[in-house]
Amino acid sequence: MAQALPQVHPIPPLYDENSRVLILGSFPSVKSREAMFFYGHPQNRFWKIMAALTDSPVPETVEEKKKLILSNHFALWDSIGSCTIVGSSDSSIRDVVPNDLRIILDHAPITRIFCNGATSLKYYRKYNEPILHRTAHVLPSSSPANAAWSLDRLVDAWRIIKE
Repeated sequence: MAQALPQVHPIPPLYDENSRVLILGSFPSVKSREAMFFYGHPQNRFWKIMAALTDSPVPETVEEKKKLILSNHFALWDSIGSCTIVGSSDSSIRDVVPNDLRIILDHAPITRIFCNGATSLKYYRKYNEPILHRTAHVLPSSSPANAAWSLDRLVDAWRIIKE
């Protein structure tokens, strides 16, 4: 059995002064930590969803991904700043220290916050909502672990971020 190891979030938040919608994951997967960028696992459907919602080609490089997010006034980060985790398993997360989302919210005119999956929402509600007094909305996870949701269903559910 894999061992739970303490991990610190290695990826800085992605936002600029035009970001309006904040999308929060829970904690970066092993592949994302290796790539030093969000949603780095090739089976994660996040980038396909974002491309479909923005009528863009699916970005391949980190620079293309950054451009897609920022040019559409999104911001990306995660609810958790550090934790103990086994591999990439959300269900194994323990010893959570949240990210301080004021880093983004104090510098970007964010109007809405969405959580990519229930784990992100759980930790947002526990640690950030009491401080920020801002509600977040959950979206079905783009993770390959959420196999019950097809890409088309995910894209339909995620359309709310564009409204």
